Amino acid sequence: MSDRIVVGLVVVTFALWVTVHITLAFGLGRRVSFGRGIAALVVPPLAPYWGFRERMWIRGGLWGLSAVTYVVALVLASR
Repeated sequence: MSDRIVVGLVVVTFALWVTVHITLAFGLGRRVSFGRGIAALVVPPLAPYWGFRERMWIRGGLWGLSAVTYVVALVLASR
C-alpha cells in the first residue's frame, strides 16, 4: 500500500474513533447520568460497555469497529 493511503487511513480512523467516543460519552451523560458520561469520556473502554448496556447498539458497534480499524491501520503504518 502507498504510504499516503496508510497515513490517511490512520488519520481518518482515529478521527472517527474520537468522534464516536465523544458522541457515546455525551449520549450516556444525557441518557443515564452526568457522572457516567464523564467516566466514559475519561476511561475509554467504559463507553462501549455502558453503551451496549443502555441499548446504544450502533454507537457501541461503531466504537469497536473504528478502534479495531485504527489498530490495524497503525500496524500497517509501522511496516
